[in-house]
This record gives sequence, structure tokens and C-alpha cells, in this order.
Amino acid sequence: MSTPPIYNFSSGPAVLPDAVLRIAQNEIFDYNGTGFSVMSMSHRSDAFMNILYHAEQDLRRLMGIPDTYKVLFLQGGANAQFNMVVMNLANGFKSVDSVVTGNWSSIAHKQMGKLSDVEIRLAADGGRDYQYTQLPPVSAWDIDQNSAFVHFVINETVHGLQYQAVPKLDEGMPPLVCDMSSEILSRRVNVADFGVIYAGAQKNIGPAGATVVIIREDLLDRCSDRVPDVWNYRAHVNRQGMYNTPATYPIYIAGLVFRWLESQGGLGRMEAINTEKARLLYEAIDNSGGFYLNNIQPDARSKMNVIFRTGNKELDKLFVQESTLRGLCQLEGYKTVGGMRASIYNAMPLQGVEALVEFMQEFQRRYG
Repeated sequence: MSTPPIYNFSSGPAVLPDAVLRIAQNEIFDYNGTGFSVMSMSHRSDAFMNILYHAEQDLRRLMGIPDTYKVLFLQGGANAQFNMVVMNLANGFKSVDSVVTGNWSSIAHKQMGKLSDVEIRLAADGGRDYQYTQLPPVSAWDIDQNSAFVHFVINETVHGLQYQAVPKLDEGMPPLVCDMSSEILSRRVNVADFGVIYAGAQKNIGPAGATVVIIREDLLDRCSDRVPDVWNYRAHVNRQGMYNTPATYPIYIAGLVFRWLESQGGLGRMEAINTEKARLLYEAIDNSGGFYLNNIQPDARSKMNVIFRTGNKELDKLFVQESTLRGLCQLEGYKTVGGMRASIYNAMPLQGVEALVEFMQEFQRRYG
């Protein structure tokens, strides 16, 4: 008798492709004939330098990263970037523009000025204006042309919001700095529209521990020697990402994920699958006659993090309990929002979403 599948809807650290985990399992004791694990090899060894090189090249190919951009695999998570972007890019500037669209951009807004005297200007506030049910349109962002950069989060994991049309600023405006943690590699974007893209690995890239930073080369000229090397983008670039010991194993897994994405048809194919998964799930919510609720405006709904609730907290708890018993795991909503949240990143197969929709319909028949 076969064991029923387990589907992991965690928002992060999140599900990884089975094919990637099988390769990692096979190589855990002996990587590529070396006789030892990636976890125990020198980060300066030829074997690891080869892993790092191919991870970067595969990421460049997947995203179409221009040669005028540098790629770094850092540590500290996306949260560390809230301060690093200011320390490195705001030297000589009076202000930074900040767009608040949900939980993580709100935290970024509060943190960015803590190690700098630069003013963090609120360019848009989706909480104040829309109660986090809609996104401030780019046309309404109050941007100071003299600001160092404009910071925003493209997908808000907690509130279930996502810019469906990727924001782009007119020529002559400050560079865009984007926290892309929870949607990177889920669809095609034009990297050249951004000054900096950064992303924690633990959602769509690999395990927790690595942070990808993609930075336009000319912006490195802003990095001051007064910024300690460990927080200085230019110092990391000058040392080919080897200023300190990188997160070797997460980078190794990330490289396997990049190869897996290529084998699946690349980002165009992933975008189509992710769109279909989100369509199925939102249709189940919208066609439930009000049993399931999602108050996000349709054009701002996230394709990565689908939030919903029943309107009854006890029923929400029961949903999470029963779904877990059915192998639909980690569906509990964020602590400040409640309800349920299904994170359907690249590695979540379509069959997992279909199983969740089937359970939702069954649960409604029993308790609706």
C-alpha cells in the first residue's frame, strides 16, 4: 500500500523539488567523487569554487542577468539587506524613498534608517490607503528624483499581495531596489529595470542561509570605504564573494535548484504553471459562496502566497488540523493575520494545489 503524498505549503523555509533532494541525498557523503560532503569541504577548494561558478552562471542564464550586473551569495537573510542597501547606496544623498505595501516592506521602512542619517521618505503606504487589500500603483508613488533609490517589496508573503505588472520607473528616476525574496524565479522579469534585486534563498531558491544580491555595476561606485567590508558590496565583489566563508551548502542546493528549473523549461514555463496553480486556488475561494474569504483586490493577489479564512477562528483552526491529517501541511496563517495561507512556490506541484482544492470543497460540504 503506497503512502499518500505530503504537500508542504510552508511560506519559508519552503518546499524543495524532490529531484533536488534526491541528488543531495545521493551526494551527502561523497560529492562528485571527492569522498566528502559539500558541507565539509573548504570554501576555497576547486570543487566548491566550481559549484559557486556554475550556480552564478545558471542564475544569470535563467534570469537573463546582463553582464553589467554583479551577483553575490551573501548571508544574513533579506533583513540584512534593509540596512546594507542604505549603507552602500545612500552615501552623499539626503533621502531614500520607501514604498510600504505589507508586513515586510513596513519592517524595511522602519529599519533602513537605523545605521544612517539619511531620511527614509514614505513614497506610498498601502496600509494607510488600502488597509493592505490593494497595492499603491507606481504612478501614485511620491518619488523624489534626488533620492538615492526607491525600495519596494514585489510580493508580500504575510498579506498575500503581489505586483502583477512588475514596477518600472521612467528614465532619470532613482534606481529601483527590490526585495524579491518570495517570488524570485517564479516568472520572467527584466533585470535591467532594477538597480538592485535581493532575495533570501529559503522560498524559491534553496534552504535558509544564503541571500542572493544582484547589483548594477555602476552602483558599486557609491560604496564607501567607511562601510565595514563585511557589509560592503564592493568589498564582496572585489573578493569574488569570498570575503568571508559563504553559506556553502545552501549555495550548492541553490545550484541544483537552478538546474532543475532549467530542466522544467525555464522561467517562462514556471510562470505558466504558477499562474495555473493560483487560478485554481482563487477560483475555489471565490466559488465557495462566501464560505472562504479573501479580501485582496483581484489585480493585487499574490500567485505565491494565497491567504484565506472562513470568518470563524475556531473553524480556521479545525481546517488547519484536518488538512494536516490529510497531508496538506503548514497551512496556518501568519500570526498577525490568522486564517490560512497556502504558499505555492515553484517546487509545489500542481497536484498539491489540486489536492488542497479538493480538501477545501470537502471541508465546506461538512461544515458549510
